[in-house]
This record gives sequence, C-alpha cells and structure tokens, in this order.
Amino acid sequence: MENKKGHPQTAQNTHGDHNDNSAHTQRLVMLAAFKVKPSITTIEARRDLDILMPAARVFELRAMGYDIATIWTHGITERGRKHRIARYVFRQSAS
Repeated sequence: MENKKGHPQTAQNTHGDHNDNSAHTQRLVMLAAFKVKPSITTIEARRDLDILMPAARVFELRAMGYDIATIWTHGITERGRKHRIARYVFRQSAS
C-alpha cells in the first residue's frame, strides 16, 4: 500500500492564482525573497514572508533541486527572547 503524505489539493495550486497561503505559494514567496536577499532566517520568514513553517518549505525546495544551505545561529524574537534558529542560504537554482 502506497503511503502519501499531505492533502492532494494542497500539493499543487490548481486555482491559477497565488493569493492563497498554500505550500506552493509559500515556496514561490520564499524563492522570490531569495532573489532579493540570498539568506533568510526562520524569524524573518515567519515575520516578513508569513511562512510559519520555513523548514518544511526549504525541505520541499531542496527536494525540487534547489541548493539551500542551513547555518545554525541565534536570533531574537519580537518578544525579545533568544532562540537557536536556522539561517537558510540560497546557493543555486534547480536545474
């Protein structure tokens, strides 16, 4: 029996617009952000890009062939708390 994860309708955007908050749209938003700034932290992705699970989006982009490195660092949240966070560095587009 084949085990598929996720909901089939969220796996791909069938609506033709990107005004939703689907995983597909979040990947597009993250790729566009990498063109402006080649590194994004988890805090920046959540606060500035409205991507609440940036690690999952990076995982999916890597599976699509994008070369994205993870550098572990520390950052301060808007509430002033220090956390160990990931900084994602875009290195190469998918072939």
